[in-house]
Amino acid sequence: MKSATTSQMLPFDEMPYDPEDAEAVADFWEGATISHQGRVIGKATRGKQREAVKIAVSIRLSPDVLEYFKRGGDGWQTRLDDVLKSYVADHQQAA
Repeated sequence: MKSATTSQMLPFDEMPYDPEDAEAVADFWEGATISHQGRVIGKATRGKQREAVKIAVSIRLSPDVLEYFKRGGDGWQTRLDDVLKSYVADHQQAA
């Protein structure tokens, strides 16, 4: 079996599960076989996620803020989340 290239993959809206639903994703991939060049190299073993750790949202950011975090490469959303969590913690203590 050949690996799918990006052009062969299903469009996001035609996925066989809702990618925003952690339980649906876990159900779909539970027991999946991982192969490389036609040879089985492992099986999916992670269990279902108990609850969503993060919530997908859409927010508007200033271009300079977005550019700053994206310039750091992969993990920019996590870094932005860390800054916001720190802000919340600092301001909850003051209130």
